[in-house]
Amino acid sequence: MSIWKRIGNIFSKPEAPAAPKSMLDLSPGDICEVSLVTYEVTGRTQTSGRNAVVLTLRDGSSIGYLYIEQREQLQYALYQPIDGRLDNPAEVPATLELDDYTYYLEEEYEGYASVTGQTPYMNGGQQHVWQYQSDESRLLRVEWQNGRFMLYEGEKVIPGDVKVIRA
Repeated sequence: MSIWKRIGNIFSKPEAPAAPKSMLDLSPGDICEVSLVTYEVTGRTQTSGRNAVVLTLRDGSSIGYLYIEQREQLQYALYQPIDGRLDNPAEVPATLELDDYTYYLEEEYEGYASVTGQTPYMNGGQQHVWQYQSDESRLLRVEWQNGRFMLYEGEKVIPGDVKVIRA
């Protein structure tokens, strides 16, 4: 090594440390904590045109889905799959009644779904999503892709109750 390289190395700045991953950046194999429960991320679904992801989480034998959306600040909702069936995506109603709760349509969108890891759907394809909320602040999410419906029931999660353990 020449003397000029050695002198240059003395005055060079050290590399900046890598920025820690945010919840929006997590991918399969990462570990996170939601409401004091530790989960392994086993899948990730991102719909084009949205600054949001759905992470498939596994805690032992149970599976959950964490919806993360970046608005003014990160917003979280934790969902569990439920049994249910709808026949046609063109006939999804604006109001749904389920288990003595009435859910009202809050948001509807569609886009190309990019998938990694273990998720309810295969990679690629157009995904249509309906998000509902009840007067009791309960959440319902309906997804349709490739002729298949998935229904989820959930609740909002306080941002302080969500953190990255290992990325």
